[in-house]
Amino acid sequence: MGTGKRSLVATAVGLVCAVTVLGGAGTAFASPAPTPTPTPTPSVTLPPNRDLEAVRKRLERLYHDAAVATDAYNAAEEQTERQSTEIVELAREIVRGQERLAELKDRAGAAARAQYRSGGLPPEARLWLSDDPQAWLEGVGRVRQGQKATKGLLAEMTRTQQDLEQYAQDASAQWKKLDTSRKAKAAAQKKIKEQVAAAEQLESQLEKKEKERLAELERAAAYKAQTSWLGSGILDELNGKATAQGKKAVEFATDQIGKPYVWGAEGPDSFDCSGMTSAAWAAAGVPIPRTSQQQWAQLPRVDIQDMRPGDLIVYFDDASHIAMYVGDGAMVHAPRPGRTVTIAGAGSMPILGVVRPTV
Repeated sequence: MGTGKRSLVATAVGLVCAVTVLGGAGTAFASPAPTPTPTPTPSVTLPPNRDLEAVRKRLERLYHDAAVATDAYNAAEEQTERQSTEIVELAREIVRGQERLAELKDRAGAAARAQYRSGGLPPEARLWLSDDPQAWLEGVGRVRQGQKATKGLLAEMTRTQQDLEQYAQDASAQWKKLDTSRKAKAAAQKKIKEQVAAAEQLESQLEKKEKERLAELERAAAYKAQTSWLGSGILDELNGKATAQGKKAVEFATDQIGKPYVWGAEGPDSFDCSGMTSAAWAAAGVPIPRTSQQQWAQLPRVDIQDMRPGDLIVYFDDASHIAMYVGDGAMVHAPRPGRTVTIAGAGSMPILGVVRPTV
């Protein structure tokens, strides 16, 4: 093995040792991140004439952008966990391969020493020097067996060495992917904090009566959307009954009512929107993707008219929010930072579509 390849393997093994020590056997590894520099809170001012409807729409946009960033954060979090686990496994393969290579080298050395002790003479020469032809014939058989075993030993050493080189290259590639995922995660985290801080700053400029009025405007907007949705006659067409698993998922989701929204959280004390839906279906024995965009992209889609309790309703064109339908035109969801898991009208936000974790 060349110096460069030996260095690559050594680097990979060192990486594995660090992973094993810091992450523990079978756990995900999170490499030390640089100390973050404080992000200044963006300056957000009230619109002219303190227009509360404009404030409501601006807050809606800020929290929507935070939800998009949360999805990106959750996806990057999943990737870093998966990639670090793969690095740990590659590291173990490297360690096992090195142990096997050392064993093979010991065996090759033993074979070479045995040949040296026999004098290193070819079988023909030993025939002329032997007084016992029968013993010589038996010796030739043993020599041929030994030669065959030696060839097999050398071939296995070559394969093991090639495997080590491949493992080292794979570990290096995975490390680069992990670094990319960590950067994406950090960028998403920064974006979330900026959007939430801007929303909180905007709300902090409101007086008590303005905050109460703003809350009324939010409820009115949700009520208008829900009324319009119900006015389409959708409930008359909804007759799907929940499955046993769907009932378990709904029961879990509704049991979380009152728990705070926290971005990136998936229980048990707090949730974000997709953290709640994925946890609910996990409690029903059905694992589903972690983020709302993944749930929309990967789960089977059903027509709204066929929706039944336990199905997941995906909102907004970018699938940035998700909730669970519980029946009678209602859904349960984790709305946004500053709010808690709650029951709301299923049509209170723009519906992109419906997905079903089970068929």
